Amino acid sequence: MDLDGFYDPHALIELNDAEQELVEFARRTIDASTDAVPGGDGLHTMGSAVLDATGSMHAGVNLYHFTGGPCAELVALATARASGARAPEVIVAVGNEGRGIKNPCGRCRQVMADSYPQLRVIVDTPIGARTVKIAQLLPLGFDWVAEQA
Repeated sequence: MDLDGFYDPHALIELNDAEQELVEFARRTIDASTDAVPGGDGLHTMGSAVLDATGSMHAGVNLYHFTGGPCAELVALATARASGARAPEVIVAVGNEGRGIKNPCGRCRQVMADSYPQLRVIVDTPIGARTVKIAQLLPLGFDWVAEQA
């Protein structure tokens, strides 16, 4: 791990066709679900999609609330689980109104690292969209699983 930088650039992988389709699936989901007026706020402004080990895609949208309503990534992971997916492999979040890929917040990073350490996350980087292991997005993070032992 490169401790001088935010992430190890060698850990970034270009998107494959399935991952590119996952981004489009998340975009279509939020475009169809957003309630925000152009340029304004709403309850649903972020979409997320999960690709599971079977190749199925599962979507979710955020539910904004000033107390910290659920982010789209957590909703998508829960939707995937409720649909029978037991091995999520890749996740992405996108903003409404064509705002593109959005990198996960700290809370989502911690939840994903604790619950799905094998997960790869599609992120926006200076060199374009790439996937990276969740551990790379939470360097030196709190290890909740180890604390339970």
